[in-house]
Amino acid sequence: MSDSRGRAPAKRIALGGDEAAFELKALLIEHIRALGYEPVDYGTYNAEPVLYPDVAVKVARAIDSGEVAQGVLVCGTGIGVAISANKVRGIRAAQAHDTYSAAKARSSNDAQIVTLGARVVGPELAKAVVTTFLETEFGGGGSRAKIERIAEYEKEAFRDSPNV
Repeated sequence: MSDSRGRAPAKRIALGGDEAAFELKALLIEHIRALGYEPVDYGTYNAEPVLYPDVAVKVARAIDSGEVAQGVLVCGTGIGVAISANKVRGIRAAQAHDTYSAAKARSSNDAQIVTLGARVVGPELAKAVVTTFLETEFGGGGSRAKIERIAEYEKEAFRDSPNV
């Protein structure tokens, strides 16, 4: 599929976060746009307190449904949004506060979401982590069997329960 100029459409990237990371999320939206992706904002839309699990699960569900390709979640530490997103069956959200971890989250773990802490990383490092995450592909190889095993355990754990 392409646009009127024959270019492939921009990959849609979900973003979400809480009030602690509202400013960082705004910066990352512009950064992702500058990289040539289409950012899709799932909130929060202001600096008022919000329950970050609600935002994280919205982003995870958007990835699960195919509405977006990947996601970036931010909160104070990046921990809470990672835990929340990982409650959605089939989602692999990985916290990364350096480019090596971001690359490995994609290349070895096939993570669809990277999470960051606004109280942990500065704006330039956050942009570098997101760039690395978005531009790294899953490597397959020996990691494929590990991802498949995770999926087996997940299937077993969620056998009798509906998806979040």
